[in-house]
Amino acid sequence: MSVLPVKDPSQARAAAEQIPWPQKSPASCPISAVKTRLRNAGLRPTRQRMALGWLLFAKGDRHVSAEMLYEEALRAREPLSLATVYNTLRQFSEAGLLRQVSVSGPKTFFDTNVSEHHHFYNEDDETVVDIPGSEIQVSGLPVAPEGMMISSVEVIVRLRNADGAEVETRVATGAGHHA
Repeated sequence: MSVLPVKDPSQARAAAEQIPWPQKSPASCPISAVKTRLRNAGLRPTRQRMALGWLLFAKGDRHVSAEMLYEEALRAREPLSLATVYNTLRQFSEAGLLRQVSVSGPKTFFDTNVSEHHHFYNEDDETVVDIPGSEIQVSGLPVAPEGMMISSVEVIVRLRNADGAEVETRVATGAGHHA
């Protein structure tokens, strides 16, 4: 594995978050921003990581499954295997560039928004939408077992159409907080 040593992962994560994303200046180079983001997170910018980083981060905050990203890579004519996509998503998550959102059994989405927040999961169309962290108050947490501490609490609110009819997936422009 080509992960560069990082003494404090929170420092790498903080450095990666300092890169403006998506790029604000039309004169800036988005490929350079992907490379810098990977390096700041302690990852070597290989061709595969660069390609997947571009696909993931160029569209703003979003939620993708490995299969969705693999399909995007195929459409972009990137010669990657599904195993490479899974490995890269795992590496990006471990480096703090992505957040894993496990919604149902093995069904996992990867979230480009790594800030503290929660999620709606629509069971009908299998989409994930962000809920700002300030909108949910969690109380009454149990005391962690001896020698352990609670590192985070994530709430997933499951949704389904109330009348049982098929749900049409709508993609809103601008916000980009959906799959």
